Amino acid sequence: MSFSSCCLKTFTWGGTPTGKETTLAGNNAYVAGDNKDAAVLFIHDLFGWKYSNIRLLADHYAREADVTVYVPDFFGGWVVDWKLLEEDRFEEINLADMAKQNSREIRGPEMVACAKALKGEHGFKRLGAIGFCYGGWAVCHLGSKERGEKLVDAVSMGHPSWLVKDDIANLTVPIQILAPEIDPAFPSELKAYTFETLLKLNLPFDYVHYPGIVHGGLVRGSEKVEKEREAMAAAKNSAVAWFKQQLH
Repeated sequence: MSFSSCCLKTFTWGGTPTGKETTLAGNNAYVAGDNKDAAVLFIHDLFGWKYSNIRLLADHYAREADVTVYVPDFFGGWVVDWKLLEEDRFEEINLADMAKQNSREIRGPEMVACAKALKGEHGFKRLGAIGFCYGGWAVCHLGSKERGEKLVDAVSMGHPSWLVKDDIANLTVPIQILAPEIDPAFPSELKAYTFETLLKLNLPFDYVHYPGIVHGGLVRGSEKVEKEREAMAAAKNSAVAWFKQQLH
């Protein structure tokens, strides 16, 4: 599997993240919020755990959904070169190697360890997970019957990448899908399969469609484009409402 240039659309939000850096199950992590009972594991997209938009979203979730949000580093310290992004020099980013170094087999166990740590040593009674792009397959991984134990109580994914049909078919927990209309990583056929399969599984789910929005737009859309700004705000509000419902 590989990342495509559609993952590389970016801009910088205003504001400064208000959380702090810590560690979780041996991974560096950003944390926001102070709820002792309910937490959300936020699995970042291609831009990694230090990306300002991700941290600002974590702050919003923590404050508005009354949860403690952890954003671990699941790229082993790799951080994208911002200059290459700003200058549209995408071809200089070795995406194939980056994907190889952060495969399901390598990072999946780290994600499971973080979820176990939050419910175990940290003592959270309720745990959600949210992921965008790269994080999409990952939250399904945490909510899969293949885990053999209940790691999370509910998940949310936005414009997921690397998603396969088994990720949906093996789900055992309520799921929210934040789905831009234009998304080669989550095409219409897979969207339809997701909807139909969740109905058959009889799982609670929330499917939100964003007309005219492209892959990445719910986190990295342009603040100069009104529809994208509206979609980002709406997706944030949907995630907040979802976790309020599922974790409290």
